[in-house]
Amino acid sequence: MRRYPAVITPLLIAAFLALGSGEARAWGATGHRLIGLLAIASLPQEIPGFLRGSAAAAMIAEIGREADRSKGAGTTHDAERDPGHFINLDDEGKVAGKLALDALPPTREAYDTLLRAAGSDQYKAGYVYYAIIDGWQQLAEDFAHWRVDDAAARMAKRPGDRAWFARDRRLRELLTIRDLGYWSHFVGDASQPLHVSMHYNGWGPFPNPEGYTTATTLHAFFEGAFVRSEVSLGDMRAHLAPYRDCRCGIAARVAAYIGATHAQVVPLYALEKAGGFRDGDPRGKDFAAARLAAASAELRDMIVAAWRQSLDGKVGYPPVAVRDVLSGKVNPIGPQLGLD
Repeated sequence: MRRYPAVITPLLIAAFLALGSGEARAWGATGHRLIGLLAIASLPQEIPGFLRGSAAAAMIAEIGREADRSKGAGTTHDAERDPGHFINLDDEGKVAGKLALDALPPTREAYDTLLRAAGSDQYKAGYVYYAIIDGWQQLAEDFAHWRVDDAAARMAKRPGDRAWFARDRRLRELLTIRDLGYWSHFVGDASQPLHVSMHYNGWGPFPNPEGYTTATTLHAFFEGAFVRSEVSLGDMRAHLAPYRDCRCGIAARVAAYIGATHAQVVPLYALEKAGGFRDGDPRGKDFAAARLAAASAELRDMIVAAWRQSLDGKVGYPPVAVRDVLSGKVNPIGPQLGLD
């Protein structure tokens, strides 16, 4: 049975504190940093060491903000990317009242086609479900390339080939840290109940028999200023679930994750109504810490799943199987250089 680190090292905490605070968007700078730090600190030993050190954790935590920091780059940029941060589910957990999470099609094109037939589209409804799957698949591909580079840097017969693979491995490590950090943002967003609900900024113009707040300030306050002032790594660590292998594909995993977050929408509004986010009430702090920890646990577990999936991957052109390279059956120098 694999063991998973149970302690956040002082060096990781110091790395976080050195990063500062910054603006509060999505989970806020603080929330996204905390999610990345806790996830990386709890990775198992099977994950390559270049991802498990404090330097990598600090970089991933900071890059986790990037999808928000890039907002405002331009109309084309923002219009395409902003809907990747959310998905507006109705009270039954369906998109546009039609599409169930566990029955979404495999591509955004097909998703958009179905939504347009229902009077919506992917840009109105949001597509964080696809942003998470897309980023996970990229991470698995990164890991596949790293496995090949790492093996060939040790096993290639010619010194020049070994040197090339060592250089490519270093580049792949930088790319993997960037890809993982950027992707972590969307995994984090999907743990915030207001990012997966049509009640995303106050209850809105919907039946409201419980009298939940319609204040449009709730969203930004909860994920930004409240987290920054109330939640610490230690608070999150107390809620961090142990590693879980869902024994399912990535689409099923993401659907279940978003569904679990959606189940917390009404509890969030009920807690706000009860005053749980005022005057240092521990209920609000506990709720926010639990949602942030859920993102860290899911991020950690998806990283492990991507690493294991990469063993069955193929890389290069023409493609070669990772397992064939690791067994010494294939010399990957040509495909990795690209035999175009």
